Order: sequence, then structure tokens, then C-alpha cells
Amino acid sequence: MSQEGKRPNIRVRIRGMSPIEQMKMALEEKLKGIKRKIVIMSGKGGVGKSFIAANLALALAEKGYMVGVLDLDFHGPSTPRMLGMKVRGLVALSDGIMPATGPLGIQVMSLDFLLPDDTTPVIWRGPLKAKAVTQFITDVYWPELDYLIVDMPPGTGDEALTVAQQLPPMDGAVFVTIPSEISVEVVGRSVAFAEKVGIKPLGVVENMSSFYCPCCHTTYRIFGKSSGKVIAEKFGIRFLGEIPLDPRVGEALEKMAPFLLAYPDSPASEAIRKFADAVEDVLGGPLAPEGKGGGGQE
Repeated sequence: MSQEGKRPNIRVRIRGMSPIEQMKMALEEKLKGIKRKIVIMSGKGGVGKSFIAANLALALAEKGYMVGVLDLDFHGPSTPRMLGMKVRGLVALSDGIMPATGPLGIQVMSLDFLLPDDTTPVIWRGPLKAKAVTQFITDVYWPELDYLIVDMPPGTGDEALTVAQQLPPMDGAVFVTIPSEISVEVVGRSVAFAEKVGIKPLGVVENMSSFYCPCCHTTYRIFGKSSGKVIAEKFGIRFLGEIPLDPRVGEALEKMAPFLLAYPDSPASEAIRKFADAVEDVLGGPLAPEGKGGGGQE
């Protein structure tokens, strides 16, 4: 065969780049239409990380932004439920797998959509998780978005590391904590983890900070004194706000209703919106009106 007739080798490596670097370049190219990408992290489970991720997405969508949520908490994919979504199966077109559309037009990708039922366990080792992260980005058709909220696995172990190493460059990480002395140490490990994997720490938000009793009009700090501001000062990151406890969060979950939309005037909802404002501010302020994707309520 002549030189002109040879088939080009499309698998040749880009000079000076490792396979991992090439993969990250491909992932970055896939998400180039997304203006801001934020990861939501926690040093441990049980602090309401998915609740924060889902309601941050809702608060940003209320502002008129086009928002996406990428749920990478494979062993506890609860973000869709926080958004009031019950989806089984996704549509695949020539452009890729289409994310499910949630409230306020939020585009959501989660392993929960691909499981046969709510009780099916996900028994995966690291290599499978790494492959799934790549496919959730490269095989999914992500439209142009103003914000992509990435719900990370909890902790700083192998699972979170596997996921973090596959992610394209993010704009930063928000850390979720609860009022607790131990949280100072736990979040500190998360901050160090984020820095080591190349994710900029943006700030910390304290969930379940207090409980306001509507009967006696008294505020109780059930889990102890606040630690969010202590964490922010100790590690040199922004304190992004406090989200109080509200028993209606459980009611909203039972009704498959997004909390922020079901109880828009509650103290927790007001705090969530202030938290979203703080996240915008730490990223450089609101996007210009002409830069918004046009999401939100019609």
C-alpha cells in the first residue's frame, strides 16, 4: 500500500502526554460548555452532603441558571431522591446518553437511574468505579450549563480518590460539616485531600447547625456548638453559611418533593439560598445575565 493509502493511526499518543493526561483532556473537552464546576465533599458520611448538593442546585436554578448534577456517590446515590426524581432507565441518542431532567430543568446523571430497584447494592471495586466516572462524563450528552454540581463519595479513602483522579479540572470544592469538635479534624483531612488531588477548596457549609422550635420559639444546638467558622478560620477557607435542621426535610422525602420547593419560606430554605449566594460570591460573583443559560421556572 502506498504512503498516501495508509490508514491514519488514530490511537497514536499525543507527544509528551501520558494516557491519563490524554483521558483528562478528553473529559475536559466534553465539559467545555459548562461555565462553573463544583464538587461537594464531606470528610465522612451522614452529614447531609447529597441534601446540600441537591438544594444548592435548586437554589442556583431558581436564579435562572442552567444547572446539572453529577451524582458520583455510587454506593449511596440519593441525590435524585432529594430532587424528587424517580427514574428507571435513560434515553441514549446519537450524541450520547441523555441526563434525566429534574425540577427547574436541572440535568441529572446518577447510577440510581440505572439500577433495577431501590434495594440493589452496588458492589464495585476501584477499576469499575474509575471506568464509570469516565463514562458518566464522556458517554453522557451534557448540554451547555452554567453550573455542574458534582456529588462526591464521602471520606478520603480509595473510593473518593478513585473518583477524584478521574475528574477533569473543577472550579473548586465545597465541604459539608455538622456541629462537632471531631468535624474540625475530619474536614481538615478533606481539605488536604482536595489540595493533593488538585481541587481548590472554596469553603465550608455547616449543615444541621441548629433546630428552631416553632412551639416555644427557642433555638437549640442539638449537636453542640458551631464548628463551621472554626474550620474556615483554621484552614483558611470561606465560611459559606449554616443550614438549620427542619423536620419537614423527612416529610419532603416521603412525598418525593424537593425540600426547597416544597417549603420555600422555611428558615432552612432561606439559609440554603444565602449559601448559594455565598458560593456565587466565592467564585467571583453572579454570572452576567447574557451569560446565563436561561434555566429556572418558566
